[in-house]
Amino acid sequence: MTSTLPLPTRGSVRSRLAATATALTLKPVASRLPYGSGGEAIARVLVGVAMRACGPVARGTRVCAVDEDGVVGEWVSAGVTASNRVVLYLHGSAYAICSARSHRGLASRLSRETGLPAFVVDYSLAPEFPFPTAADDVERAYRWLLSQGFRPDDITVAGDSAGGHLALDLVLDNARRAIPQPGAVVLFSPLIDLTYTLASTREQLRPDPMISATAARALTRLYTRAQSPDIPRLRLAVEAGTVLPRFIIQAGGAEMLVADAEHLRDLVVDAGGDCTLEVWPDQMHVFQALPRIAPEADRALRRAAELLDRVPTR
Repeated sequence: MTSTLPLPTRGSVRSRLAATATALTLKPVASRLPYGSGGEAIARVLVGVAMRACGPVARGTRVCAVDEDGVVGEWVSAGVTASNRVVLYLHGSAYAICSARSHRGLASRLSRETGLPAFVVDYSLAPEFPFPTAADDVERAYRWLLSQGFRPDDITVAGDSAGGHLALDLVLDNARRAIPQPGAVVLFSPLIDLTYTLASTREQLRPDPMISATAARALTRLYTRAQSPDIPRLRLAVEAGTVLPRFIIQAGGAEMLVADAEHLRDLVVDAGGDCTLEVWPDQMHVFQALPRIAPEADRALRRAAELLDRVPTR
């Protein structure tokens, strides 16, 4: 079963102006940075500033750092009403740029909307830590939550961008190892195709306002390096009959990774799973993180939380 819920037919004026401004300012810089020769360090500063400026932390948020049993991250809690359930959050930005700190605003607002504490994994970044370090860090964090007493059904895996690839890798690894699956997976603008073939095709129809597919591919290669893109943990395939959690996906209509979101939906549904996909018109990549320039951001998080509430427990 799959469904796409009705959404506004057009993005807000502020969102569309923000996309235009981003295309004229940020994209030329992001598409020309020398990734692999220090460009990623510049990108970390620029994206960090933008995330803090456009996606502030929710009022009353509590943050607690964790460095335990090889698991590094932070608990982010805002208006928590259910402490026996948890969100495991996997941040994005091509495995090389962002962190738990950069995503504190998004995690805090997701915590507020769901009423759940969020554990944001501070996985190791490329190029210092190439594939499969980040994926291994995520798997370790999931098993750590299980060891803390959380039932699999009470864990929601959420993430954005490269966090989408990490989330699907985790789910497939769980299936291979017969580890119980999380109750649900909630993804914002997931990256699935690390060759950016899908994104490049989409880009020809509508250029992404944030970054070009060529530049994004170069950034991601800091993580994959010389690995073949066809190895199983990079080109993720979902076999028919694989036991899957419920998937909830949101993507922006203005971004090239909407093609990846549609591809992931098809992978899940073709394997017999359940997926809801929402494509928000005129929105940029991970617009949910940018409420100051995208008025739809908090509404999207609220809708994701409402869909999550409808997921039946197994």
